[in-house]
Amino acid sequence: MPSATPTVTDESVVSAIERLTTEFAGRSPAPIEPVVTACRRDLAGAPPGALPELVERLARQRLLERRDASRR
Repeated sequence: MPSATPTVTDESVVSAIERLTTEFAGRSPAPIEPVVTACRRDLAGAPPGALPELVERLARQRLLERRDASRR
């Protein structure tokens, strides 16, 4: 049974952190790892096969929202 608490060894978390770190380099005020980990936790009930895409998309949206809010 998978752990209820996502970790940075969870492949959906690792891959999202890698891509988003590159994408948001110097552009996001939020640390990426905690945002991605929280998104993975929030998506715990999603189908496992969909997690990599869902985690990355949700984390990207949250990072964009934080970036935009910090500009106001």
